[in-house]
Amino acid sequence: MTTVTFRRTPAAATATEAGPAAALRAGERAGREPLRHLAPNWFAVVMGTGIIGNAAATLPLQFPGLKGAATAAWALASLILIVLAGAWVLHWRRYPEEARGHGMHPVMMQFYGAAPMALMTVGAGTLMLGKDVIGLGAAVTVDWVLWSAGTVLGLVTAASIPYRMITRHHFDADSAFGGWLMPVVPPMVSAALGALLVPHAPAGQLRLTMFVACLAMFGLSLIASLVTITLIWSRLLHHGLPPAGMVATVWLVLGPLGQSVTAASALARVAPGVVDDRTAAGMDVFAVLFGIPTWGFAMLWLALAIAVTWHSRASMPFNLTWWGFTFPLGCCVTGSTALYGHTGADLFAVTAVALYALLVGAWLVVAAKTVRGLVLGELLRPAR
Repeated sequence: MTTVTFRRTPAAATATEAGPAAALRAGERAGREPLRHLAPNWFAVVMGTGIIGNAAATLPLQFPGLKGAATAAWALASLILIVLAGAWVLHWRRYPEEARGHGMHPVMMQFYGAAPMALMTVGAGTLMLGKDVIGLGAAVTVDWVLWSAGTVLGLVTAASIPYRMITRHHFDADSAFGGWLMPVVPPMVSAALGALLVPHAPAGQLRLTMFVACLAMFGLSLIASLVTITLIWSRLLHHGLPPAGMVATVWLVLGPLGQSVTAASALARVAPGVVDDRTAAGMDVFAVLFGIPTWGFAMLWLALAIAVTWHSRASMPFNLTWWGFTFPLGCCVTGSTALYGHTGADLFAVTAVALYALLVGAWLVVAAKTVRGLVLGELLRPAR
């Protein structure tokens, strides 16, 4: 059983001592005030929807209607992001105590990493797909704004959430779970999607700085993710599966693995003309020599994730962690596509297409359950 111990604060003590009556009042408020319990994990909906379009944009197999469907996915993700951003502002204005409470909660605070990744996912989709709708100039501007905001927020979460874990909480040996990756993965997304903007940066030192910054964020996130994945692996081996409601977070490990392969490839593609020929050639070699072994481990983890999900299927209640089936899987699609572009090996093309089909199927299931949960109000209540 997963246990989390954290040091009591006055706010936590007040909430604990409020008793059943306060809990009942909170339950009554939940039905009338759906924004009261809006948590940062809702931004995973934007991530999972946006990756449908982004992954399709470069998929090795292109067929009539795919680009239109991908553009529709980008538009839907953009709309959801706008709605969530507005709701998030209202949430902080009306319920500041609940909002601050998410940042103090040892589990929910991890999902503050979802917001910056949502911003950058929509920004990249705007550049890849939205340019045909709003024009290239506007698309580049939107992407710069969303990527910059997402990068700043992502660097903040990558530093502040681990700091808060170290100084404010005490975690037992079986506490590690996939959500611990959420705060440290945004810089990897910045690296992968920032590569799209490198050619649009002014030539010279500004473009070089952009490239170097993306490469540095690649390393920042990669090393932090590998350390965290080791903790998650150890937790699974020594303590077994997490509670049924958190099994879907096992899939989150696929995010940094697939995204790192994508980032290495994307940076290698834009390296010529930014760095010297020797470094650019080295980046191209690195994209393959790093990408293929990492992709291999990602396929192992995918097999494990599918197996443990099937094992726990009967006891898994639906909640927003199910969106973990989407974005991480989409990162494996883009990583496979990137390796196909570098090697020409059909293995990666076939894998990319197969995983994309799985991604779309997962999205349809999770999206339908999310809509149902919203209609019934089940997802607008406080998490239990």
